[in-house]
Amino acid sequence: MAETPNCPKCNMENTYFDGTMNICPDCFHEWLAGETETEVMDNVPRDSNGAELQTGDAVTVIKDLPVKGSSMVIKRGTKVKNIRLTEDPELVDCKIDGSSIVLKTCFLKKN
Repeated sequence: MAETPNCPKCNMENTYFDGTMNICPDCFHEWLAGETETEVMDNVPRDSNGAELQTGDAVTVIKDLPVKGSSMVIKRGTKVKNIRLTEDPELVDCKIDGSSIVLKTCFLKKN
């Protein structure tokens, strides 16, 4: 069986081939077999649905996310207000339960 490539959007290894397209269940990105990069990196932060994110937006977490170095888990459906963009378009800074946390945009959905 052929190895499936890492997701070009979030670089996660958990991808599969459904017969016509490669699919990443982590960020919901789909791309055609044989393509290595489907999106031009435009340095615009986008959520998991492709909506453009801006500083001050409210977002919802779409997947349970364990926080590295902590026993804390950010539950799916957690609403985060007033996000701040970082220099990396794939990351946003926010506060959850009083803690400053950086989240990947592929796990967020704009409200």
